[in-house]
Amino acid sequence: MHEVSVVRNIFKALEEAYPKRYERIVKVEIEAGLLSNIQPILIQNAFEALKTEETHLSDVEVEVKLLPILAYCTDCQNNFEVKYHRFVCTCGKPSSKIVQGEELQISKIDFKQDKSH
Repeated sequence: MHEVSVVRNIFKALEEAYPKRYERIVKVEIEAGLLSNIQPILIQNAFEALKTEETHLSDVEVEVKLLPILAYCTDCQNNFEVKYHRFVCTCGKPSSKIVQGEELQISKIDFKQDKSH
């Protein structure tokens, strides 16, 4: 299950990026393209397993948003959504120029508010 290593890597990256605020993270939103081979339920399960090892993450929430596959048509110069793995534009021309759908990225991080404010 590669989702466990994905979740571990996400939190390792967050710890490196926010060393002083890492312990105050309360929510992480992740965007995953349909071609990234990420299953939201498996990410959630992997995160729940990680929380048992990393108790400081017990109050953190992870949300995974799936992004549709978008491709670019060079003929009509428009992006179109790929459905049922058919990389064919509405104009009828095939295209393999993917503009969205392969990514796996942290899109938003929420931190606990500092009580001194």
